[in-house]
Amino acid sequence: MQNIISQLNEAQQAPVLQKDGPMIVIAGAGSGKTRVLTVRIANLMSQGVDAFNILALTFTNKAAREMKKRIADIVGNNEAKNLWMGTFHSVFAKILRIEGEKLGYPSNFSIYDTQDSVRLIGAIIKEMQLDRDIYKPKQILGRISSYKNSLITVKAYFNNPDLQEADAMSKKPRMGEIYQQYVERCFKSGAMDFDDLLLKTNELLNRFPDVLAKYQDRFRYILVDEYQDTNHSQYLIVRALSDRFQNICVVGDDAQSIYAFRGANINNILNFQKDYENVQMYRLEQNYRSSKNIVEAANNIIDKNKTKLDKIVWTANDDGPKIKVHRSVTDSEEGRFVASTIFEQKMQNQLPNGHFAVLYRTNAQSRSIEDALRKRDISYRIYGGLSFYQRKEIKDVLAYLRLVINPKDEEALVRVINYPARGIGNTTIEKLTVAANHYKRSIFEVMEHIDKIDLKLNGGTKTKLQDFVTMIKSFQVINENQDAFYLTDHVAKKTGLVQELKKDGTPEGITRIENIEELLNGIKDFTEGQKEIDGARGALAEFLEDVALATDLDKDTGDDDRVALMTIHLAKGLEFPHVFIVGLEEDLFPSAMSLNTRSDLEEERRLFYVALTRAEHQAYLAYAQSRYRWGKLVDSEPSRFIEEIDDTYLEYLNPADNGNYRYKPQMDIDIFGDIDKSKLRLAKPIASKPPAYLNTQANDKPNIRKLKPVSGIKTQGNTNLFDNNLVVGNIVMHERFGKGHIVSIEGIGADKKAEIKFDVGGLKKLLLKFAKLDVLG
Repeated sequence: MQNIISQLNEAQQAPVLQKDGPMIVIAGAGSGKTRVLTVRIANLMSQGVDAFNILALTFTNKAAREMKKRIADIVGNNEAKNLWMGTFHSVFAKILRIEGEKLGYPSNFSIYDTQDSVRLIGAIIKEMQLDRDIYKPKQILGRISSYKNSLITVKAYFNNPDLQEADAMSKKPRMGEIYQQYVERCFKSGAMDFDDLLLKTNELLNRFPDVLAKYQDRFRYILVDEYQDTNHSQYLIVRALSDRFQNICVVGDDAQSIYAFRGANINNILNFQKDYENVQMYRLEQNYRSSKNIVEAANNIIDKNKTKLDKIVWTANDDGPKIKVHRSVTDSEEGRFVASTIFEQKMQNQLPNGHFAVLYRTNAQSRSIEDALRKRDISYRIYGGLSFYQRKEIKDVLAYLRLVINPKDEEALVRVINYPARGIGNTTIEKLTVAANHYKRSIFEVMEHIDKIDLKLNGGTKTKLQDFVTMIKSFQVINENQDAFYLTDHVAKKTGLVQELKKDGTPEGITRIENIEELLNGIKDFTEGQKEIDGARGALAEFLEDVALATDLDKDTGDDDRVALMTIHLAKGLEFPHVFIVGLEEDLFPSAMSLNTRSDLEEERRLFYVALTRAEHQAYLAYAQSRYRWGKLVDSEPSRFIEEIDDTYLEYLNPADNGNYRYKPQMDIDIFGDIDKSKLRLAKPIASKPPAYLNTQANDKPNIRKLKPVSGIKTQGNTNLFDNNLVVGNIVMHERFGKGHIVSIEGIGADKKAEIKFDVGGLKKLLLKFAKLDVLG
């Protein structure tokens, strides 16, 4: 163990060697905080602290897996298995499965994802006959989420006149009723959403002192990664659990607090020293990731913030190349700059695609980048798009599996009760829902006793409902004896899902079948992996929880050789040799919505700091003078963040810039010339009679030339404006369609057209007066 500790620098060793008491580690970007956390945990275990008494909380499953693997390499796999290590949500879900019955929840409760919650809220809004244009399900869910993360329960909502008035002012006076209905329906379905995993843990620890004492005694040493990203609910749980022994170590960087929109509270890390007595503070300030130019430029940026903890990040790395700044005329040109630069770097330095990342403020910005990369035939992957587990066919299979575990799960039941079609229509489902609400039972329970309840259903419909119940119960029997892979394979075939998809012979239908096959592959991989974990048997419940708690941040970016495209929020924690930060324009980055308050603007600056510190070797900053927004081309102004970096660390790729790019003349100023005042004549007074050309007398009429209409002008040779000297066989480049060769040319003048076969996109006929073509050969 001492040999491993000796490999750390002095600043890293200090927090590792302190065993007891509260401590905060301020870890600058690329300073090795993950290494410090893992070695600290391993060192605690080597000093006799039982692994069962250590709780380590992270923000992604990927981070937890990586840390656990590193610890296993030091202390051995058997001991590492006993650690309580994982995301806030996964650890608290585990506690709630053990203790949830105290709150009235079954141990096999479902975990609703965003889609499930939006569907349920949509159904409630429909039943309440409210206007969906005012009560938009996604917005309502966001409001409910903010309530829960601020520990505002339904009861607390109705006891708070200010909240009710605010909702009434926003034309949502029935917000409280929707919130109450949503909570009651989730409870009846034996389900929690993501926010409930935190809210219900708080409720559990506050209402049941014996449960709190039990977990305080168990978790004698607590470590929290990315503490700056904790919200109020997470903060209170950590405070409660650590209150007895106060052996708490939090690690984070206030300069990388970028999740306020999710409820993260930067004050949690800023005020940590006020929450505990005799707090030891350590600073990790040496950056091992980035070149000196990047580190110094990032310091330039973050120094502009007023709300921060003091630290000076430095590096012993080489200076590296300067940060390159590029100005484009349009966002399309910006995309071409990114693609051509990646292409050139790959060719000149033999670099793989995986060495490059393109970061942007909003997902919509990816379009122009994607277009340009495709034309250069550069492979890329977008992160943050539709998750594999959110695809319809996958959600359908998972809904059946959720019913096996928890038949009360109404969202899952409504999704698949008539898919594939089995003659159970919407009218029947509505009758079942009304009966379930009336008897305060789940729909499945109503279906189980369909013969005893008068729903005015015909015999055939009752038989179909009973057959569905029997099928789900048969799956439950199989689940008792088989692993998740066997059961899922059986469900996919027995329900008719696979047969239904096989009827669709289109490429999309084939892809859906392949996706189900990939799901089975994933489950097989999961069940094999679970064999290594003590107490796990690869059961369905374990798999569903793993899927429910998975996030897009858990994706591995190193699977294959592709350029990574993602928002900056998703890039946090990652690193790439070459990073492009695009769209650096006012009202885009910083966002227009962040310019109202200093705290919002400082969060945007921290976001830029995070983006810049993802780069190891080379960073590019790109902005456009105009950009399409909502179908309109609007002028843009360079971001203030570029201006905040000292020119010492920048290289302007547009020579005319020289750092002075706030305003660029859009015309040649030479057209104005210099005025020779000696040749100026004093203006004459207005004439007493009109000038000759306004005289109405016939003899004084001016000699006006008769102009021919444009269509009547004859063209001579190759002097036509729209000819461009193009000939059949020319190799040309088009800004949208890429490279191609001219197959034929027809027409004259303004009507001249060229038929061009493009490498990507095939044959297209373009009107030359509009086409912007560069002749390559």
